[in-house]
Amino acid sequence: MTKPGRPLLKVQGLTKRFGGLVAVDTMTFDVHENEVLGLIGPNGSGKTTTMNLISGAFPPSSGSITMNGRRLSGLPAHKIAREGVARTFQLVRILPGLSLIDNVVAGAAFGHRKRWGLEAEQFARDLLERIGLGDQIHLPVGSLTYIDQKRLELARALASEPKVLLLDEWLAGLNPTELQDGIDLISQLRQEGRTIILVEHVMDAIRSLCDRCIVMNSGAKIAEGTPSDVLSDPEVIRAYLGDE
Repeated sequence: MTKPGRPLLKVQGLTKRFGGLVAVDTMTFDVHENEVLGLIGPNGSGKTTTMNLISGAFPPSSGSITMNGRRLSGLPAHKIAREGVARTFQLVRILPGLSLIDNVVAGAAFGHRKRWGLEAEQFARDLLERIGLGDQIHLPVGSLTYIDQKRLELARALASEPKVLLLDEWLAGLNPTELQDGIDLISQLRQEGRTIILVEHVMDAIRSLCDRCIVMNSGAKIAEGTPSDVLSDPEVIRAYLGDE
């Protein structure tokens, strides 16, 4: 595994308000090259909203997001994708009217690096093979199992060759066998030295995959450090389990 390098993505004072609700409250953190950063916390703590702000689904109310010194905050989602941010979603978003190949080609054509034609198709085939869908390339998308739909969405995100990959509860909804397969797949990405922000509730995955964790509660950061440090922090335990 490649060791974490220099700061790549910088989040400073990031805030998102929906009317009187502050969903994300002055969040500040860095993500380093080749780092897997876990973003954890109880339900409703602002994790997915933070991912939506980074990917451009929502504009921030205040604060900034920069990558390699270039400001991302305020850009539309498609331009942020071009800058090198790709993501998966809590609810799988694939293109059911397209083949597996064309789903992945869409990522290659519209992401950070632009690939077209035969080059994009071969690149998509190679990616599908790597993530375990090589023998299902010619099946209709609608016939895929849930984990294979997730694999397809991940392949489409990887096809853009992102600098930062956002995985929003990618392991959610998997049975125990699928869960281990999913952890193994993300572990392979970690071994490749990819830069990943991982929103996850599966603590075994957090412990085994993450270099560092940010813990959120009520929109704010309440802890930061290694998985073992933050998961033993009394404030984090209270956030998950309550004062009792």
